[in-house]
Amino acid sequence: MTSKADFTEQEWEVVREGPPIAGLMAATASSGGTFRESWALAKSFVAARQQHGESELLDALVAEKPHAKRYGSSEELKQHGLARLGEAVGLLEQKASTDEVEAYRRFTLAVAEHVAEAHKEGGTPISPEEREALDAIAETLNSPDR
Repeated sequence: MTSKADFTEQEWEVVREGPPIAGLMAATASSGGTFRESWALAKSFVAARQQHGESELLDALVAEKPHAKRYGSSEELKQHGLARLGEAVGLLEQKASTDEVEAYRRFTLAVAEHVAEAHKEGGTPISPEEREALDAIAETLNSPDR
């Protein structure tokens, strides 16, 4: 099993930022609901803590407070966020098992989806802008061309 100790401090920061970045990308994809979406991000980590023991890597990840670098605009967040997600998955592919990488991908996308669903825009659970963000996140997490 892979643990936090298998990463340098800088590498761990990249891996740790992935899920919150995905959540922030979903939250900023369309306007409104910032409080609900922030709360949904935190609740995703709380829920994952309750699944303790399924993955040492995810346990270490969710044991820490969600944190991501702040960006000046949603466009900057999208550009740099997708690059960071790709970097995180690349690091995990080098150091973690296939199952652990897949669990990270699922968790990261689940965080983003939970955030996107936290506030209805235009009467729909997920706005077209949020769907676009979720699709970009999923594509980055699953792309072999990082």
